Amino acid sequence: MTSPLHPRAGRRCQNMLNPLHSAHYFAPEYAKEMAALGLDSWSPAYFAGRSAAMGAVGAGTVAATYYNFKYELIARHVPAIWEKASPDAVLAARLRAVDGNLRRMLGDGVDSPEMAEAARLALTAAEACTRHARPLYAAHADLPVPDQPHLALWHAATLLREHRGDGHIAALLAAGLDPLEALVSHTATGKGFTSKWALDTRGWTREEWDAAAVRLKDRGLLDAEGELTEAGTELRKDLEESTDRMDTAPYEHLGAAGVERLTELASGFLMTALGAGAFPADLIGKG
Repeated sequence: MTSPLHPRAGRRCQNMLNPLHSAHYFAPEYAKEMAALGLDSWSPAYFAGRSAAMGAVGAGTVAATYYNFKYELIARHVPAIWEKASPDAVLAARLRAVDGNLRRMLGDGVDSPEMAEAARLALTAAEACTRHARPLYAAHADLPVPDQPHLALWHAATLLREHRGDGHIAALLAAGLDPLEALVSHTATGKGFTSKWALDTRGWTREEWDAAAVRLKDRGLLDAEGELTEAGTELRKDLEESTDRMDTAPYEHLGAAGVERLTELASGFLMTALGAGAFPADLIGKG
């Protein structure tokens, strides 16, 4: 008889896998590869790399699927990015960057038996992801699985990340949080981007951020100091639990023992990556 899957097991696993996917956006290897294509700053490089799987899409599609970026920032770069580099060229450059980034951070770990095991487990979980109403996941699911285990793990982590993310957007809509309210309330948890990073990368102004905070205060979700109230804490908890429910299939498919093992392996790789400076020191928190 198999052990039942803990309700938060998938989220814990995703919390270990997701940074292994997203570290490349902050990596010098990624900046170098994108600059060679003419995408020589953070925003166009990010928009190109994350949306290339959908093809040469316009600003509206990017805004819809990313949710918390300001449309005007996106439109400043999209669709102009596709005049500099085709989606296929961007995808190839991204994979080269991920290869270099993981090799630099993990060293011999990329060729280890544990890496091959983690890749097999993550790909097995991803078999149960579904395309319907999940545009970013669906686009990436149509890409080929890389042959090398460390790239296969990264690919599977990408699928699982976008699958959960697409569901999370549905939860945000159901909760009545607009894109900036979602950012402000997430930052207030201390587990999201700092306000500095959110403002620098998402395109909102400080005045717009403060206005969103006022709206959240009017709803009783933030207090006068900008901290989550009891109602705000409960709403953020409900959001994650709703997302969990929409994201159970991959982890139920893998099974409790498989999820536990994948979480253990991914955690080990993540600790090594963090020790190698995978992310800026001031990225996460309430600052």
